[in-house]
Amino acid sequence: MNIKVTPNNLSRLEKIFDEAKYVLRFEKGTFTSGYCVLEHKKVVVINKFLNLEGRINTLLDILSSLQLDATLLSPESLKLYQQVQHNKNITDAENPGTQDQLPPPEQEA
Repeated sequence: MNIKVTPNNLSRLEKIFDEAKYVLRFEKGTFTSGYCVLEHKKVVVINKFLNLEGRINTLLDILSSLQLDATLLSPESLKLYQQVQHNKNITDAENPGTQDQLPPPEQEA
């Protein structure tokens, strides 16, 4: 998704998590992907050493993988969340081989 790298856009993305009742924490840690999501506790931990662009891209990546309750979001946040989800669907359709796929079940003889 093409989103300008501005502090305002970072705030808009953070607002989506806040409205969806997720706790967003910026801390140091050894995250290979730059973040960690604890879905059952609704906590997202992001590497605090990421720059502005890294934080925005990480939040976009996380949002595209989460299914949030749209009824909790304000109209502005819902619109941005739907754009992120729509962009994810387009990307998945363009790159079908990059999705995680399960191997076929083994056949018994």
